[in-house]
Amino acid sequence: MAEGRVFAVLGHPIAHSLSPVIHTVAYASLGLPHVYRAIDVPTAAELVAVLDELRSGALGGVNVTLPHKRAVLDHADEVDSSAIEPGAANVLCRGEDGRLRAYNTDADALADDIAALAPDASRKRAMVIGGGGAGVAAVAACKRLGFKLIAVTSRSWARSENVETSPSAEQVRRMGALPLPWPGPGEPAPDSFASQALRLQWWDLARGASLVVQATSAGMLGKDPGESVRDVVPWDDLGSDAFAYDVVYTPRMTPFLHAAASRGIQAEGGLGMLVRQAARSIVLWTGQEPPLDVMRRAAEGALDRGGHTV
Repeated sequence: MAEGRVFAVLGHPIAHSLSPVIHTVAYASLGLPHVYRAIDVPTAAELVAVLDELRSGALGGVNVTLPHKRAVLDHADEVDSSAIEPGAANVLCRGEDGRLRAYNTDADALADDIAALAPDASRKRAMVIGGGGAGVAAVAACKRLGFKLIAVTSRSWARSENVETSPSAEQVRRMGALPLPWPGPGEPAPDSFASQALRLQWWDLARGASLVVQATSAGMLGKDPGESVRDVVPWDDLGSDAFAYDVVYTPRMTPFLHAAASRGIQAEGGLGMLVRQAARSIVLWTGQEPPLDVMRRAAEGALDRGGHTV
């Protein structure tokens, strides 16, 4: 039997993470005696201390979630190409010499989930709501799926100046996507004709889009209500084969997903992405492919029992 190793997810807050449930059942299914923990890491100093444990071999590998996905790149000895473009990592692997290599499995996990759920959808135009880490991962996923045009908007881009100066807008621009000012209501009046034109461009491009990805925390239990992101989608004018994806997976039915379902649009929450990124982490650490169906059922069971929101 393989020697037992300790893996972990690092973040803050972390107590309600689904990752221990998902990983534990995966290792059991593979016959591996590994242990998986959730470690609360509230500060940068504590992050360094835990990464020292990884370097020493006390930990076999770690997943990284908010707020440390970008910071860990500064502590990695090597950065895989999967983490370079999004500028963030969610997996760290330890080499035999103690060197740390950073990976990002979020984009591939999202691309795999969308491809599995909507294999026949057009790859012409994708709209992404959110300019943070999940939004950047969504842009990378859309690129890997072959979308010809990817437009992004964010609630933090209220004016055209925000789009011109925001580091996150510049990042998605470098990735080949089109950042646009937030088109929703309740924001300051457009500061210029350019702002108004760019806001209208979002609506023009969204009409006929074949994919809309909601990549913010809006609608998640304990977070902002989801109506603001729901209302920047022209639901009645999407493409005939449109697919809507919400990275939020709790609650099961967000305002975004409800709007899609009420119009007969195929839609899915982000639990599949969570499971798939966990599976890719396990492959990196063990070389073995875990059973997605078993991991998914365990995650659903944990959500049904309540208490897991991260």
